[in-house]
Amino acid sequence: MDIKRTFLWVIFTMSLVLLWDKWMQHTGKNSMFFPKPVAQQTQAASASASASANATAASAAAVSTPTATTTAADGTVTPVKSETITITTDVVKADIDTIGGEIKRLELLKYADSVDAKKNVVLFDHTADRTYAAQTGLIGAKGLDHHAGYIALPGNRDIGNGNEISLVLETQSEGVKLTKTYTFKKGDYVIGVKHELTNNTNAPIAPSLYLQLIHDGTKPKSGGMFSGTTEFYAPALYTEEKFFQKLSFEDIEKRANKAKETKKPDVPDHPTSANNGWVSIIQHFFVSAFILDEKVEREVFTKKVAETENLYAIGNVVKYPTVAPGQTAAITARLYSGPQETATLEKIAPGLDLVKDYWKLSMLAKPMFWLMELIHKFIGNWGWTIVLFTIGIKLALFPLSAAGFRSMAKMKVLTPKMTALKEKYKNEPQKLNQAMMELYKTEKINPLGGCLPMLIQMPIFLALYWVLQASVEMRGAPWVGWITDLTQPDPWFILPVLYAISMYITTKLNPAPADPIQAKMMLFMPLMFSVMFIFFPSGLVLYWVVNNILSIAQQWVINNKIVPPEHRS
Repeated sequence: MDIKRTFLWVIFTMSLVLLWDKWMQHTGKNSMFFPKPVAQQTQAASASASASANATAASAAAVSTPTATTTAADGTVTPVKSETITITTDVVKADIDTIGGEIKRLELLKYADSVDAKKNVVLFDHTADRTYAAQTGLIGAKGLDHHAGYIALPGNRDIGNGNEISLVLETQSEGVKLTKTYTFKKGDYVIGVKHELTNNTNAPIAPSLYLQLIHDGTKPKSGGMFSGTTEFYAPALYTEEKFFQKLSFEDIEKRANKAKETKKPDVPDHPTSANNGWVSIIQHFFVSAFILDEKVEREVFTKKVAETENLYAIGNVVKYPTVAPGQTAAITARLYSGPQETATLEKIAPGLDLVKDYWKLSMLAKPMFWLMELIHKFIGNWGWTIVLFTIGIKLALFPLSAAGFRSMAKMKVLTPKMTALKEKYKNEPQKLNQAMMELYKTEKINPLGGCLPMLIQMPIFLALYWVLQASVEMRGAPWVGWITDLTQPDPWFILPVLYAISMYITTKLNPAPADPIQAKMMLFMPLMFSVMFIFFPSGLVLYWVVNNILSIAQQWVINNKIVPPEHRS
């Protein structure tokens, strides 16, 4: 059948293209469909307007200087050396530098590194290969940016059996005192960030506070082909005006270059002011986001940090109310830096759960994950969750599969008539198609009936792929025995082999296609897909293995209970 042959060729070609695309990514080249931002290596100075310009002035250097000073109200200058203070809770270990009061390293104690399981995931970091930090400081108050020298007040550094722990940092400059307080809670990846401003001068002041996330634009090393280790980093923001916007370091670079060439202000392609939302840096499975209180007016900026070639920032600027002499004002915010767990993100801020990237399949992937999460609450194992989910999908599609099998069985019976028509109209393709259509109409056969179950399975398959790619809940989740991480390929290739065997049996149980070329393709496809599945997340291959086993049982039922005897093979 020409239509079915075309359909199979389309699937075959798409599979080859997809496999080639992933091989390109695996070897370090750009994807044809999902290009990754690559930092440009040309110098540029950020000249963006308003908040971006002010924050750029405060970001003259991204890495903390080894020494700084704090100046008391009486003019006494006290040198401050760089000192690392480590705060430990049950879920995070944070290293905070007294220069700038910056969290220079943040380790997630509950998540193993995808490359070295003996190490934990590290988000904020300053190394030769990675620069990633959360910085805050004042604009309009000299010496109180993120290079200021802070004095750490005494206090506990380990949460121990407590529920909360705080680190209080103080600095002063020209009569203005800034107190920065980090608050960590047990079992929580949300860090409270409070900036309390005290005016010890003789005149009112109204500085602004900036909160920014900085990150280098170096392209991360790719993980295994089709595995869950493909890394990426990208700035992202959310406002009620534009909702979720995922940006790229490459676009920020291009804007900076354009502003430099034209000598005009940098014009971002996102909202530059709001009274809601958040700014973030997202990566595979994890996110860091600054979240200000709702209804607080703030400016939003993205920029290239001035004196570097490969460092970018996204942040907010919030203006303090006018602070009279002897008065104090405070601005509070939250810094979330942790896993992209849907249930957690939904509670923290509107739209924060959108950082989970389901590609173009959110409409299908989100309810799919919701259903799987519901199943998981009862059985507690993501592998068995996939098994039960597959059974549910198979039962839901059983009527369609039965109808498709009937159609294929009828096609088998019509093979002699179809062969006769092809011989009769072998030099007249248009008349052949008309005769075929008339035959299908007379016999009440849908020529695509046998393909419909497979056609419906494809979006489910793709959505499940993205659920496995995006869901940190399944990261490191075992199933049984040798499967210790459902987001990683099967290390022993057992599931791909089982898939090939089950697919071969399924193919043999189906009525043989009348077209010999189509029949050969149906036998070849299990081998091709089993090779591809070597590189797929094991959870996805588990879905197909269970699906095929159920198909074998289903076809036996259809063949012996549903299809009339005269239509059986």
